[in-house]
Amino acid sequence: MRRRDQTNTTSNVGAHERADTKALEFALALLADMNAADLRKEWVRLYRSQPPKKLSRGLLELGVAWKLQERAFGGLSAATKRQIAELTQTMATKADLTKARAVTLRPGARLIREWNRETHEVQVVEDGFLWRGKTWRSLSVIAREMTGTRWSGPRFFGVGKTKAVPGVDAPTEEGG
Repeated sequence: MRRRDQTNTTSNVGAHERADTKALEFALALLADMNAADLRKEWVRLYRSQPPKKLSRGLLELGVAWKLQERAFGGLSAATKRQIAELTQTMATKADLTKARAVTLRPGARLIREWNRETHEVQVVEDGFLWRGKTWRSLSVIAREMTGTRWSGPRFFGVGKTKAVPGVDAPTEEGG
């Protein structure tokens, strides 16, 4: 189909875009019937590198589909790629979103751990930890008393650094 553009001249752009879209739709439909080995070959053809070894079939399909669409419609602009690179660099050096979050134990919190078929409850108090009616300054000492071996107390009780969660304030770790 021929159409007039803004300069009042005719062009076949619309017909070409529709043909590319139809070819892309066909190629994308074929992906659903490909096995993992064929998807890996297609990945190598499109990306010119091997896919990650343990990438699932579903992610292989998504990666190949994205690359086909990028080729048909264009990828990210150079400006967008620069902005992403700058944001990545800024977050890696300045923002704490990339750093692991630490957990703060507040007085009143209870830590429960089963060891040798016995459930142990440790309560966080102002000046340490309360276990078996005695106040302790360190979770590690409590873990050692329970097990008879040296442990990182926070690790033994499952307390410590957590994964970064955007938009959540991260307190610092205490007691250990």
